[in-house]
Amino acid sequence: MARVCQITGKRPRVGNNVSHANNKTKRRFYPNLQVKRFYVPEEGRWVTLKLSTKAIKTINKNGIYAVLKEARKKGILSI
Repeated sequence: MARVCQITGKRPRVGNNVSHANNKTKRRFYPNLQVKRFYVPEEGRWVTLKLSTKAIKTINKNGIYAVLKEARKKGILSI
């Protein structure tokens, strides 16, 4: 599966490993993704999402239903 947050759209970034001798080799910075289940009482069902930790904090603040509604409105999520 892709390493992409389903709410924020965060994806891996590209950068360099830099040695003490200033040699540069390509590397990737991965987002901190977690697979998490949420119960949505308005829909009466469980939803499993692959989220960044920032998205989990957003859900804790605003509520799962509001975040899902906004994501569906933007066309990010089809669940």
